[in-house]
Amino acid sequence: MSDVDSRPTLFLTVGLPGAGKTTRAKELASNHRILRLTPDEWMAPLFGQSDADGRRDIIEGRMIWVAHQVLASGSGVVLDFGCWSAVERYAIRVIVETAGADFVLEYVHTSEEERRRRATTRWAVAPDTTFEMTDADHDRFLASMELPSRNELENGPLPAPPQGHTTWPDWASWRWPTLPVITTQDHA
Repeated sequence: MSDVDSRPTLFLTVGLPGAGKTTRAKELASNHRILRLTPDEWMAPLFGQSDADGRRDIIEGRMIWVAHQVLASGSGVVLDFGCWSAVERYAIRVIVETAGADFVLEYVHTSEEERRRRATTRWAVAPDTTFEMTDADHDRFLASMELPSRNELENGPLPAPPQGHTTWPDWASWRWPTLPVITTQDHA
């Protein structure tokens, strides 16, 4: 359990590769004595690459499910995911809240030059912990990143789930195929 209050907490680190997400996630896990889940630590050993034909979504879905179970049991979790889109972040927030836990979005960023330097250095020094990224990859990542809004950072009102989905957990199970649709009845 975290010391944010008496409820368990999920910390979601958000940012681009090299921003310092994993460093921050390790600090949070150590300071709060909670579980840390990081997809890259599973993808490289299992598949040797970052995505491996959609397998990252499979790993992430199972990690979200595990995080939900841990939160429901009364302990805290750090998800070190990146989560570049607001819809992913909103879905995870709702799943956390269905477990009766608190959600803290940790947006981690640094200058673009420093971020790229860190990612390149990490690849050179510890290639088993990351994946090689070209300048084109970095440009694509930067263009794909939807910065967290003030509403997100302050856990403001939730928007409606994306079109075609009746609930955020429904959307989440579509986004991460190995994540079952989680409801509040799962822990009643």
